[in-house]
Amino acid sequence: MFVIDNIPDLRAARRELNGTVGLVATMGALHDGHLELIRQARHRCDAVIATIFVNPTQFGQHEDLSNYPRPLARDLALLESAQTDLVFTPTPAIMYPAGYQTYITVEEVTRPLEGASRPGHFRGVATVVSKLFHLTQPHQAFFGQKDAQQVVVIQQMVRDLDFPLEVVVVPTLREPDGLAMSSRNGYLTAQERAAAPVIYRALQLASQRYDAGERNPNTLREIVRNTVQANPLARIDYISAADPRTLQELDSPTEQPILLSLTVQIGKPRLLDNLLLPASLNTVDGLSQTLNG
Repeated sequence: MFVIDNIPDLRAARRELNGTVGLVATMGALHDGHLELIRQARHRCDAVIATIFVNPTQFGQHEDLSNYPRPLARDLALLESAQTDLVFTPTPAIMYPAGYQTYITVEEVTRPLEGASRPGHFRGVATVVSKLFHLTQPHQAFFGQKDAQQVVVIQQMVRDLDFPLEVVVVPTLREPDGLAMSSRNGYLTAQERAAAPVIYRALQLASQRYDAGERNPNTLREIVRNTVQANPLARIDYISAADPRTLQELDSPTEQPILLSLTVQIGKPRLLDNLLLPASLNTVDGLSQTLNG
């Protein structure tokens, strides 16, 4: 495995990779959800590039960039064990040198949900991902379902800017009690960690009602809300039942797929989760086709 921290060496190493190339872009602090992205890339591509970069432009004014975990040696060991071919580990000065002033703004799909709660977040995401696409020239880029809005934003950018690549969406990996794997889970106290599975339980209850014939998005939202609110440690930021292609909220019954998502604050972290309805769509093929529009 080659570890590279500068752009000229990255471009030279990229030219040496043969066949199809898969990209997994991360901010480090890796867990098994990230490694599942690597495994999927390894399965589908001839070579795998991972990036580790804590991107300052996607952090808001009140978000703690300085305390974001950076266990680089551990992350590199995990990536090597997963048979990653090349890892790019730039600094902010490499990605945003003095005088940098070019940013990418994706319009409509960044406005609701996380975009409303974290202004400017997706501007930073779109900018850094576009740079990584240019630098690594992947044939496929792998992202996790947990950040479903991010997937929709990136795919919109890929279409609009004619990137010659495929976005592959990998289902959320979960702890045995259903909590979506996330670097943020490490901030939970023992009591908060015990409360956190209520998020997935709420999604499951709504999914079961959907399977039983419920198609009213307002009812599905209410099922999720009532379940989460029953836990006193959980503070709901938003609950959404939206079109998975446009992220516009749905107000009337529909037979089209629904992206049911929510963000809940438990203690310090904001925890995201989602399911596509019907539940049969929560596969690599179902997610990639539905979220990519």
